[in-house]
Order: sequence, then structure tokens, then C-alpha cells
Amino acid sequence: MADNLVIVESPAKAKTIKKYLGKNYSVMASMGHVRDLPKSTLGVDIENNFNPKYITIRGKGELMAKLKKEAKSAKKVYLATDPDREGEAISWHLSQALGIDGESTYRVVFNEITKTAVKNAVKNPRKIDYNLVDAQQARRVLDRIVGYKISPLLWKKVKKGLSAGRVQSVATRLIVDREREIEAFVPQEYWSLAAFVSQKESKDVVKAQFYGDEEKKIELKDEQQVKEILQCLQGAKYQVKSVKKGEKTRHPAPPFITSTLQQEASRKLNFSSRKTMQVAQQLYEGVEVSGMGVVGLITYMRTDSLRIADEAQKAALSYINEVFGAEFAPEKPRVYKTKKGAQDAHEAIRPTDVTITPDKIKGSVRPDIYKLYKLIWERFVASQMQSARFETVSCDILADCKSGKPYLFKANGSRLKFAGFMQLYVEGRDNDEEEEASIPVFNQGEVLTLHKLEEKQHFTSPPPRYTEATLIKAMEEEGIGRPSTYSPTITTILARGYVVKEGKALYPTELGTIVTDLMKEHFKDIVDIEFTANMEEQFDSIEEGKIPWVDVIKEFYSPFEDTLKKAEEEIGEIEIEDEVSDVPCDKCGRMMVYKMGRYGKFLACPGFPECRNAKPIVREAGVDCPVCGSKVLIKKSKRGKEYYGCENNPKCEFMSWDKPLDKKCPKCGKELYLKSNRRGDRVYCADKDCGYKEEVQKDVGGE
Repeated sequence: MADNLVIVESPAKAKTIKKYLGKNYSVMASMGHVRDLPKSTLGVDIENNFNPKYITIRGKGELMAKLKKEAKSAKKVYLATDPDREGEAISWHLSQALGIDGESTYRVVFNEITKTAVKNAVKNPRKIDYNLVDAQQARRVLDRIVGYKISPLLWKKVKKGLSAGRVQSVATRLIVDREREIEAFVPQEYWSLAAFVSQKESKDVVKAQFYGDEEKKIELKDEQQVKEILQCLQGAKYQVKSVKKGEKTRHPAPPFITSTLQQEASRKLNFSSRKTMQVAQQLYEGVEVSGMGVVGLITYMRTDSLRIADEAQKAALSYINEVFGAEFAPEKPRVYKTKKGAQDAHEAIRPTDVTITPDKIKGSVRPDIYKLYKLIWERFVASQMQSARFETVSCDILADCKSGKPYLFKANGSRLKFAGFMQLYVEGRDNDEEEEASIPVFNQGEVLTLHKLEEKQHFTSPPPRYTEATLIKAMEEEGIGRPSTYSPTITTILARGYVVKEGKALYPTELGTIVTDLMKEHFKDIVDIEFTANMEEQFDSIEEGKIPWVDVIKEFYSPFEDTLKKAEEEIGEIEIEDEVSDVPCDKCGRMMVYKMGRYGKFLACPGFPECRNAKPIVREAGVDCPVCGSKVLIKKSKRGKEYYGCENNPKCEFMSWDKPLDKKCPKCGKELYLKSNRRGDRVYCADKDCGYKEEVQKDVGGE
């Protein structure tokens, strides 16, 4: 029996830590939380200072017995759960549930799972931080009260199975409000006018945009106005009025925090916020790397701080000097300012060892782990590099009209002089932006040749729908939730059927809109953005030891209770009609309706409970099975990934991740398949020996 017991949350983390601590330490995993509020009741004693009634989570009995046995025989028990409120609460619950003597319990925290960090933490244990525990407990109790008090009302008045949540309701509201902005948007017409000009006898044509006249900018509002200007420009002489040269500096983006990591992984890797956090958790807890064993590759991934440890910064600068050259290292180490209200307990997300480059792990790990590590590694190293420098040129070109005032056109361009951080990494963007044109080489006073004038009609666009990336950005900016809650919130509103995801865009469902309107009318504070942000600040104050957690709940509960009673009286029955499909029930003949379940939409008989028939929604791929000739259906795996399978399964075992096409290989006559990814679509032959393939446009194969 080992002298010391270390308890962590997960087996992966246990394996990594065991490697560093040696034979005198036994490392066990609690598999997450061990105690929680009961699911069947409120679990909060409203009359007795909101005292929470915790119970051992179902299924954890055997594990708890093993942990108790080990803890009883160990001289010291180290609680090494995650370094945040949730982790602190798990440590406290473990100490309570295992009945460990407080004097022999040691709380150890580390921001990264490396040999140095783990050993230093064990050498310098501390007591459980009850302010952190109270902050987590306040959130848990408040969310339980809101969920368990409002949800039954929604069941009764709207639809069984609905739920309301403090943060999820505000996130849904953001999406509903945005959809209404889009619906109410009235496009405004505007026009653009461009002159394509060049130096005499040169083939290098430059696009110059219409600006106005020499006195002011002129907005082009309609076709008639553009026609009048074009009339004036007939036979005009185009001459360079002025040329301004300058230099522009572009600074690198800071290292990742939780929200920016989720946003960039969505933009560049097409990862959902949930997947990003799952993969990041694995990178933090440790992955098996050839020649290194189990290695924790990144620092803790739930953080809103931009702070970087001096040692990590020095290592990055040393790497930059060695690999890229001294000119790529800034004169002073870069320090990024953390936003007001952020928790500075952790660092930004960075690699634990900058010399473990993405290439060193590529052959040892899954592609998604490699891709996310590469993103984090490149972002961190780039954040410590020199700025990029551009040469800029701005030309004012006068069109000297024969009648009336001359008109002014502007041609702007830039040229990269020094790549700096851009040699390694450039931050992604949520919206397409027009790239700046190449640099014009005109001289002041020079007369230019006009090749053509091009006028275009445009209409203003409504605000874009939220994606997971932009919703997280909005939640962060508004102070809704914290790094640990962004991903679970989005997962919840999708699972509840309040929001659906089409491509990357998030749309509110009819159900989400009805529930949001009901909440706005009867529970104004719960879906109020400012109120929700203020609650987060109160949790922060509890963590800082400024206010008792019970006082925060008391202040919330009294007006909430009055609101609840009033809503009970005022809300009438709201009936949501199920959307009727064109599929008849094969048991009773009624037309089946669409229902929302845990794994998305499915078909159910409206005759429930007399008829309990239900079936998945069948989507046809529009091609015949290459094995038996039956229809090919688009199906979903347990992880939600689409694949193609025969309708006669299991009799016919045909299955493919790529879409079979309704045409044959021109080379050998075998079946063709369409493979789609972020880089484009490719058609290839089923016969590997044939080797036929072709790059195609996105619409091939009826996609």
C-alpha cells in the first residue's frame, strides 16, 4: 500500500501524474463529481438558509468504497482536481464523502501537468479554499432553483419535458432576438463605381473606387445618380493628384483563452465548442506520444486570463530566435492585458513545452488532437513574435470632367515588407473581408489610361446569424457565463430543441421562440442580459470572500418567488402543434409528426399513448446501393457523424462515409464516390487499383 493517495477526476490525468510521482504515491480517479443534488427533488432547503442536500451520485457506490479504503490506509491524501471552482468543489465533496480528517487532507493545484508543476504542487499543498467552493455552490443552488421552479411551470403550461435555465435562457434569447432583427431588416439600396486604370502602355490595371469630389465624399444611393455621374465622366482625363506612402504594422493575436480557442477552432477546424473542449481536456490531461510516454501537452484550458509565465515566455523567445532568427523576436517580451473582471488564477492556454512541436506528436495521436495542438502551439508562438510590417500606398486620382467639377477616385494597396508572426500564423475571421489590393506604382501628376468604368448595385445586409463561435464571443462580451459554461450552454440549447444548427448558423426553433417570449414576459430578470452578467459578478465576489453565498441567493429568491406566483396565475395554456409529416404510421395509419428527442428529430405517431410507434427520419441519398440495388439512406453514427448505408441493413452490409454517386468510373466502370472536406470535393473510384480521381465543384453529386 502506498504511503500517499492522490485523487484526480479522470483516469487519463491519473496516468500522467502517476508517471511523475513514483511508487510512494497511489493515484486514483473520482470520475468527475462524486456528490450532487438529487435529480428527483429540489434538493435545496429553502426554509433553512438554502441548505443544499447532497447525495452520492448513482453508480458511484463501488468507486467510493474503494476510495474510502485507500484514503483510510494512506498517511496523506492529496486532492488534485482541476484548478477552478468546479475542481475545488469536487475536492471538498471528496473530503466530505470520504470522511477524511482535515489535517491529513492536502489540496494541490497545478496549471499544467508536467513533472516540475506536479512535484512543486505536492511539495506546497494548501487547505481547501472555501470561497471557491461557495462560489460554485452558489451557482449550483441558484441554477437548481431556477431550473426546478420554472421548468414544471413550462411543462404544465406549454409542453412536457421543457426546461428553463439561467444562462441557457439568455443564450437562446440572443439567438431569437437576432432572428427577429433579420426578419425585420429592410435592405437599403446603394451603389459602387470603380475605375480600372493603368499607366500608359502598362498591362498592370488598378481598381480605383469612386469617392466623391474634391470637397466631400458622395454616397451613391440609386441608379439615376450613378447614370448622371457616368454621363459627366464621358471623355474625362484621369490624372494622379497625390500619392501617399506609409507603413502599417500588424500585431499578433494574444495567446488563447477558452472563448477565443473555441472561436478559432470553429473557424479554422470546423470543431463544435463541445468537441474543442473535449480534445483540449485530453491535451491537458495527457496523451501518449512516441518516445515520450504520456505527456500533458497544454496548460489548463478553462481560463480567461492572458497572463504567461516568465519561464514559458523565455522558452518561446529562445525557440523563435533559434528557428526563425533574431529579427522575428520583439525587442521587449510581449505582455497582453487581461480584460477587466477576468480571473487571473491561471495562465492563457499554451503548450507546456514549446520545443514539443506539432510535428513531433503527429504520428502518435488522432488527427483532431494534432490539429488542435497545432492551433494552440502556433497561436502561442506567434503571440510572442515580432509584428508584421506592410508598405502602404494611397493614390488620389482626379477624373477631370469636361462639364462640372472633377470627381475623385481612390486606389489603395499594400505590400508585405516583413512577415513577422505571419510567417507562422494568422488569426481567422468570422466574416469575409475584401483583401487589400496589390500596391499601385503611380506617380503624382501622371496621366492614366482608363480601361473601363464598372458600376454595381448593392443592398445592405442584415446582421448575420450567430454561429457557435460568434455566440461565444457575444456571451463573453456581455459577461454571460464563464469559460467553463460556454460550451455546456450551447450543447444544452441544441439538445432541448430550442435552437438548431444548419451548417454553422444557429436558428431558433418555434419552441425556442415561444419559450423565450414567455420568459421575457413573465421572468424578465432571468433572460435579462445585464441581470445575468451581474449575477456572474456576484459569484466572483463570493470567490473573493467579499460576500457570503447565502446572501446572494436570499437577495435573488424573494423577488423570484413573487414572480413565480404571478406567472402561475397569468400564464394560460399554450399549445404547440407538432409539425405533420407525409409519412403514415405503419401501425394505425395516422400521419406521423416530428418530435424532438435527445438525438435530434424523429417521427412519432400522434395517437400516443394508444399507438406508441416511432421511427427515425429517413433521408434518401438519391442513389441506389452499389451492392444490392436498394435505396441508399443518409444515416447518423452515435457520435452524430453522417454516413451512407443501405435501407436493407442488416441484410445488406453496405456502408460508406463517402457518398456513392449515380455514375460509373470512366476508366474502369466501377462505382464512383464523392469525398467532401474543408479543402473541397473529390470524386474517386471504388477500385483502389484503378486510381481514378478528379477535383470537382461543391455541387457535384447533388450536394
